[in-house]
Amino acid sequence: MVPPTPSRSLFEQPSDPVIEGQVQRVVYADDEKGWSVIRFLLSDQQTQITAVGSLLGVQPGERLRLTGQWQQDRKFGRQFRVETYLSLLPSTRQGIERYLGSGLIPGIGQVMAKRLVDRFGMKTLDIIENQPERLPEVPGIGAQRAERIRLAWQRQKGVREVLIFLQAHGISITQAMKIHRQYGARAVATIRSNPYRLAEDIFGFGFHTADQIASQMGVERDAAIRAEAGILHALGQAESHGHVYLPEDRLVRAAVDLLELPPDRIHTALTHLLKRQAVVDEPGGGNVGKTVYRPKLFKAEVAVAMRLHRLLETAGSIAPGDWQKNLASLEDEMQIAISGQQEEAVRQSLVEPVLVITGGPGTGKTTLIRAVTALHGDRDQRILLAAPTGRAAKRLAEATGLEAKTLHRLLEFEPRQMSFQRHRDRPLEADLVIVDEVSMLDCQLAFHLFEAIPDGCRLILVGDVDQLPSVGPGRVLADLIDSRRVPVVRLNEIFRQASSSLIVANAHRIRNGQMPRLKTDRPVDFYFIERREPEEILETIEHLVTVRIPRRFGLDPKIDIQLLAPMRRGLVGVHQLNSKLQGLLAADLPFVEITGDRFRLQDRVMQIRNNYDLDVFNGDVGHVVGTDSDGESLLVDFDGRLVSYPTPDIDQLVLAYACSIHKAQGSEYPCVVIPIHSQHHIMLQRNLLYTAVTRGQRLVIVVGEKRALAQAVRNDRQQVRFTRLAERLRDL
Repeated sequence: MVPPTPSRSLFEQPSDPVIEGQVQRVVYADDEKGWSVIRFLLSDQQTQITAVGSLLGVQPGERLRLTGQWQQDRKFGRQFRVETYLSLLPSTRQGIERYLGSGLIPGIGQVMAKRLVDRFGMKTLDIIENQPERLPEVPGIGAQRAERIRLAWQRQKGVREVLIFLQAHGISITQAMKIHRQYGARAVATIRSNPYRLAEDIFGFGFHTADQIASQMGVERDAAIRAEAGILHALGQAESHGHVYLPEDRLVRAAVDLLELPPDRIHTALTHLLKRQAVVDEPGGGNVGKTVYRPKLFKAEVAVAMRLHRLLETAGSIAPGDWQKNLASLEDEMQIAISGQQEEAVRQSLVEPVLVITGGPGTGKTTLIRAVTALHGDRDQRILLAAPTGRAAKRLAEATGLEAKTLHRLLEFEPRQMSFQRHRDRPLEADLVIVDEVSMLDCQLAFHLFEAIPDGCRLILVGDVDQLPSVGPGRVLADLIDSRRVPVVRLNEIFRQASSSLIVANAHRIRNGQMPRLKTDRPVDFYFIERREPEEILETIEHLVTVRIPRRFGLDPKIDIQLLAPMRRGLVGVHQLNSKLQGLLAADLPFVEITGDRFRLQDRVMQIRNNYDLDVFNGDVGHVVGTDSDGESLLVDFDGRLVSYPTPDIDQLVLAYACSIHKAQGSEYPCVVIPIHSQHHIMLQRNLLYTAVTRGQRLVIVVGEKRALAQAVRNDRQQVRFTRLAERLRDL
């Protein structure tokens, strides 16, 4: 937040509780808390003020009517505290251009909005409304496109009524468009009946924002709908931290803290949720009391256990024959060497219906998959290969020479129906399914995968159980191993060709709780650069990425170098690193007009949620290549596949020069740079550091404090995830 710098004295500012003007700049926005700080130019075109409050989604150039009160902040001076706001139809050429370029009208993007305003000026909106036959006067608009715009504008009449209602409750145009796209004509009725659905259904809405809207609509603090929504939100937050369920007492405490209501009110609301089956409870084992699930995760966890139990009992053995002789022939043909542990895994792949293979870097998981696929292929087995992410699937295909798909594509996800087309009634057509990077597999996706495995099909799950668990709820790989119901082969022998790599050696040292080797007399692929202060770490990283690594190793900083940070915030967190690197690596490239000052041409970006309509998923990384011919959509290249982002979906992209270690799961990079500092103490854990180091293929550089590095190596306390999959498998 910065202090206001108005063109006239603060003491001369109006004191009216209702003001109008134009957004000049968004200084700060917190999506979860529903709080923003903006610089605002009043209608007199002279006075610039600071406004604070629930203004999420407002854009520079947007005209607003603000209702609220003036207040004197001890640090930042006089500010306008916003209680409600209304987005107004623009009354300037720039405002009309921004309004039309916001994506409000399909067929009009930022480029076309500029052309329209250049031609019609202040009459633009009136021309679209009353004289659409004149639209072809604008270059790029033919008769057919003019008709599409006319029809879209007519449809938007109804939409605008919805937007007016939503904006009256502090919802911006951008947010209102998302809501209308989700609910359509039912938007007003849906929000009136339950405003808390916004936090559940709409990306970018936090619970606090929905709670503020509910309050404006007259929902009392102790209303049943608010208490029930708070409980569901607490369960949703638990899922985002990897939990499949919460113990009832812990859930009640979380809801009490969130809602500031007494426990008895929460218990009453929980009883109502159970009665209408919005949540499911179950007796806990041991010292755990009742456990509370959301229904879809309860169903998924139970079904995963049941399906695995059936697979373990139904798949028939392949007659092994002289498999060792065949394997020896494969070694000669493929010029590979199979160790004793790998040989045991090959044998079990022929006799076990379900097999887990786990091991760290350099232990030969990829070589083993090649041998297994070749051996099964020689026996005319139908083989399917898959992995959770596109990059992991691509590596699997390159290693085996066979087609490999993401799990969503393997299971034929249909975005229009939001369902998988492969399931129990239409299973995969395969004799053997191999899934790599299974540490990333969460409970919900595991449910869909196992349901689609036909009876009699073998299933081989490959992954590194010492890496971070999945981003989504569950710890499927670890639970399968802990259950002792599924055969497991552990690979711990480091192969000779990998033993010379300090990345591999140090990864295994970290996994075993030993400090990595930081000094060596010969050129290596792992380096530690000690820096004590965050400013020094940041400065060193900037020099490494822009000068030293490209010069010494010939790596392209825009493509080959990935920064992995333990945390998002802080001077050496993901946000700051991305901002710095964008300024250093892309400063000579223009901002893409449709994104304002967010993305430049050729920026590396990451998708941060699953978008089934666009067929892009959480963690996918691409590069910005521009806009479509009409300037209406952002074009992003994901490993050769061009994806067109309409304006409302662009906020699902973030810069990805740096990303969190969690987001890097399933990916590998030629070079990884890892900042580490005691500022990150909350996140300094062994499996986090191990995961980061194992993402590097050719070069890993750790920059920071030695004591922070030592703390991460020592800290083997992993966050407990509430899941009962292992227990269910044992019980079966």
